[in-house]
Amino acid sequence: MWYARAAMPKSHRTRKADPDKDRPARAGTIALLGRPNVGKSTLLNALMGEQLAIVSHHPQTTRDRIAGIVTRGLAQFVFVDTPGLHRPRTKLGKRMNELASLAAEDSDVIMFMTDGGVRGEVEPSICEDDRAILASIPEKKPALLLLNKIDRVTPRSRLFPLLEAYGKLRDFAAIIPVSALKADGVERIFFEIEKLLPEGEHLYGDDEMSDKPVRFFVAEFVREQILRRTRQEVPHGVAVTVESFDESPRIVHIAVTVHVAKDSHKAIVIGDGGKMLAAIGTAARKRAEQMIGRKVHLETWIRATPRWFDDPARLVDLGYADGAKTTRGST
Repeated sequence: MWYARAAMPKSHRTRKADPDKDRPARAGTIALLGRPNVGKSTLLNALMGEQLAIVSHHPQTTRDRIAGIVTRGLAQFVFVDTPGLHRPRTKLGKRMNELASLAAEDSDVIMFMTDGGVRGEVEPSICEDDRAILASIPEKKPALLLLNKIDRVTPRSRLFPLLEAYGKLRDFAAIIPVSALKADGVERIFFEIEKLLPEGEHLYGDDEMSDKPVRFFVAEFVREQILRRTRQEVPHGVAVTVESFDESPRIVHIAVTVHVAKDSHKAIVIGDGGKMLAAIGTAARKRAEQMIGRKVHLETWIRATPRWFDDPARLVDLGYADGAKTTRGST
């Protein structure tokens, strides 16, 4: 089952522009690149008008490439959320960087996002990691600069020197201050990107929302709840796999396994009398029901899989194969 728009609430992504016979059809992929925690997944959700990608306060929440498909009239936008580019310390981290780089290579347009939100008297400045990411993007690839979290900057005039400094690093097709959290700047992003998309037929059906199957998102919903409810090292050592996904006319039966990196983490995720695990399962089940549009019975198991994030064989078993690309027909 692929994630489609059937039975989903209407939003700006389902509104189609008036047909224009003189305007060609356009479609293409747009990679969202940037450091961890700059707001890429939050922006993807704002562009979609749906909570597609999971978000949390922890860095490196996104571990996979996730395509969000938006069809607006004659244009189809395939936004590809990517893991934050960082200095990896594990094989999982290396794999995440590879996925982001592959998404950039395969895309038609790049949206480079950075964080313009600062507090206090510290003036915004370009960090070295941003310089390195920008230097890795081919000059011929059209790119937009998105300066996120502008709602935290007062007055807005403080952003002008930073925007000017970034503009000197690269010839951007557009420079757009945005607030992903408040969906501020979304319409301008669509306007600027549509001009850059290749002419051609749509890549996906107009009712499709992602190239990932529903079971992928169910696992992500469980992981999101763990990220939101735990602290310290637990979130970075958690992976979730779907063991079974059985549909019936009335209810969908799903069983998942939560993998933690240490035995001691099992007690944390389970909680006193199983209360934590029950709360995680309940919240994830509600998200799954909203997506699927039917009742869901979610069974959650937990096991210790020591240092899975540095074991190539375990990474494959848990769905984190090196350089893995999503292909149609995978489950």
